[in-house]
Amino acid sequence: MAFAGTGGAICVGALELAAFFTQRPFWQLPFITSIALIMGAPLSEPASPQALIGGHLISAVAGYVVLWLFGSSEWAAAVGVGLAIILMLRFRVFHPPAAVDAFLVVKQALALEYLFTVVLAGSVLLVAFAFVWQRLSDAIVARLSPAHGAKA
Repeated sequence: MAFAGTGGAICVGALELAAFFTQRPFWQLPFITSIALIMGAPLSEPASPQALIGGHLISAVAGYVVLWLFGSSEWAAAVGVGLAIILMLRFRVFHPPAAVDAFLVVKQALALEYLFTVVLAGSVLLVAFAFVWQRLSDAIVARLSPAHGAKA
């Protein structure tokens, strides 16, 4: 538990630094709940790398489709989230935190660069962080645990 919480705090801290330096305070929102999921329930299907990356990409694309068809409004944002959920389920990359990508794309009328510079890059970096963090915590736990079969 402590490793999950520590990893989550480090990852969110890194996102906050990136948001500060890029002057884009909202861009990390889709990823904060993703971090909680991949750190707290790393073996769950929605925390898989395919679901994390695919879910965020599909959700953002759904947002762009809705933005293109209907423009930016409250109801269009709701339609974007609904479409994102349908598509994530259809393509078996359901990652609930990713639905906010569609909302942000529509509500903020975000430029297409958001898909690549934030969604794709952020998703891949989260998967890489989770992979490294899991290996590191496994190594620490193995080192601190008594040897298998040894008397404690």
